Amino acid sequence: MGNENGKTKYYSLMEQLKSEIVTGKIKPGEKLPSENELASTFSISRHTVRKALAILEQEGYIMASHGRGTFCSERVRHMKNSKNIAVITTYISDYIFPRLIQGIDKVLSANGYSILLKNTGNSRRIEARYLEEILSKDIDGLIIEPSKSQLMCKHISLYEQLDSYEIPYVFIQGIHQQLRDRPHILMDDCKGGYLVTKYLIELGHRQILGIFKADDIQGRERHKGYVQALQEAGILYNPDMVIWFHTEDRKSMPAMAVKMKLEEGLLVEGIVCYNDQIAVQVMSALEKMGKKVPGDISVTGYDNSLFSQGENGVGLTTIAHPQEKLGEMAAELLLEKIRRVPEEESKVTCLIAPELIVRNSCSERVRY
Repeated sequence: MGNENGKTKYYSLMEQLKSEIVTGKIKPGEKLPSENELASTFSISRHTVRKALAILEQEGYIMASHGRGTFCSERVRHMKNSKNIAVITTYISDYIFPRLIQGIDKVLSANGYSILLKNTGNSRRIEARYLEEILSKDIDGLIIEPSKSQLMCKHISLYEQLDSYEIPYVFIQGIHQQLRDRPHILMDDCKGGYLVTKYLIELGHRQILGIFKADDIQGRERHKGYVQALQEAGILYNPDMVIWFHTEDRKSMPAMAVKMKLEEGLLVEGIVCYNDQIAVQVMSALEKMGKKVPGDISVTGYDNSLFSQGENGVGLTTIAHPQEKLGEMAAELLLEKIRRVPEEESKVTCLIAPELIVRNSCSERVRY
């Protein structure tokens, strides 16, 4: 490095090491030569080497591990402008998914980004595996629909690693309890649960059964809205009028539980279902039992999906779920985070207001 002054020597070493890191000659996780080796190779003092390494460490290119040496930072993997965004959802086949991904892709592709798509099947173990995979890839950001968001997340450390690598992420549809302060786009599910329950009450129903998912935040929030509407109307909350189910049981348990309750003689006038899929299952079970919807029992759904459009002439009263809009908002929020837009200057609203869609699955209950 010649007989330049001290500053130029350490700055030249810093620039050379940075160049080797950025070009991939020194790879993330790789151990750098020791201070003595660098001093010998470049014919400079250890003090000069130390000054160069201090700058690289401060800028996040290297990490010093006491007793082990100095290593190229894993964060370097993500310091390039890859134009890749990872999107992790629970179900690719889910009826909400296509419109959601359409909204995300519309905004990201317009801004020159590509999507890496993963789905977890609503498994926390698979979510953790994909986060580990993403941490080893070159990505600029992440949009994630968390798996079983109502349960305690056991892989918070992976999200903390994303934070340390300065990879922004946005939660959609739900959010892990321990990460409530992280960026998110959610439906106001409490208000949605309240609106469908209140509608049934206004039609004169008093015996209202609620079916909710126990392992995600949407289920908890929709149940909360259901309870609020009952309380507001002076109807006593009855735990026997609530059915909780888990992800694994979603295809059979809700309808079976309704059938059992009716067979046990429970009086049910209306049913608030967790979503449209559950509502369609329930209506099918009621039909097999000889019950008419809405003549005998009124039924509501949630999401305004294709399921709600109506079979046998019965269209579901439900809550609008602007899937495409939610996807667009999530992508816009993530782009703001990538561009480091201050929170107070954000143009994205994090909570989507629900809207009641009235069809003919509910009817007025006349009391004599």
